[in-house]
Amino acid sequence: MTETALVFLEDARRRGDVCRPLDWIPEVHHPIGSGEAVIPDALLYYRRGPVDGDNGSMLRAFVEVDRATMGPERASKLSAYERLPRYVPVIPVRRPTVQEPAVEEWRWRYPLFPRVLFVLDGTGPADAENRISALHAAVGLLARFPYEIPVLAAPLADL
Repeated sequence: MTETALVFLEDARRRGDVCRPLDWIPEVHHPIGSGEAVIPDALLYYRRGPVDGDNGSMLRAFVEVDRATMGPERASKLSAYERLPRYVPVIPVRRPTVQEPAVEEWRWRYPLFPRVLFVLDGTGPADAENRISALHAAVGLLARFPYEIPVLAAPLADL
């Protein structure tokens, strides 16, 4: 996982973008109800564009590093990511007053839902293509994301 973080840090430096070591946060817990959670390998913050001023754009991604060890759990992980945008925590009401509208849990942390990025490592180009095809098929079978959430995959060597 450290190799993946370093690739993003070096790329940002080379491009004049901003991605610092603390912009790679490992294993951030995101509840999805019933005691379950999505815990990506890392949460990545990456600012494209100028460092000074407001002209840059902040990119966020849930990063999953797959070293050719993910089998059936890949589908369950994608299913959990599918549930995350809709999860609204139940907040106990203390007094019978005007109740605030329910808000999805992720909106407390992010202005936009982060992308989901699978970084593939540990095999050659042909196997990486097969794994990317399998991910695309799994995303296509889910197709219940409440709005367009980019799910991306790339070999580590291509980053």
